[in-house]
Amino acid sequence: MTQTQDSSETTLPAPEDVLPLTPATFHVLLALVGQERHGYSIMREVESYTRGAIRLGATTLYRTIKQMLAARLIEEAEERPDPELDDERRRYYRITPFGQRVLQAETRRLAALVALAHEKCVLAADDRRGVGGLGGVALAGGGAL
Repeated sequence: MTQTQDSSETTLPAPEDVLPLTPATFHVLLALVGQERHGYSIMREVESYTRGAIRLGATTLYRTIKQMLAARLIEEAEERPDPELDDERRRYYRITPFGQRVLQAETRRLAALVALAHEKCVLAADDRRGVGGLGGVALAGGGAL
């Protein structure tokens, strides 16, 4: 097990040692790239970029956030938007540098799996049109995670 240091001098596992990520964890990290968000905003972002194919339920989201905070993948933001513009009860989250490295490692892992699937011609030519996005992705149980 390789270990890395983050800016707080706490020893963290190597990003590859926490893989594979659950789908919910992957989507929360992806939603937090470049922007701090509160829980409901994370849910809306995931639903938006998947065009409704994936919907994080509140229980799944907040359980995942709790686990991600403990794993140091995300942290609660200290600064808050202007209280006049936002509900002060909302908690905002941001991806940590460690979380960013884990997301990159997971993205590389998934890309390698997709490349292997292409090499093995898993998708028929007719099925490949949705490859650029989530196309015809459907999840069991109505797409909720």
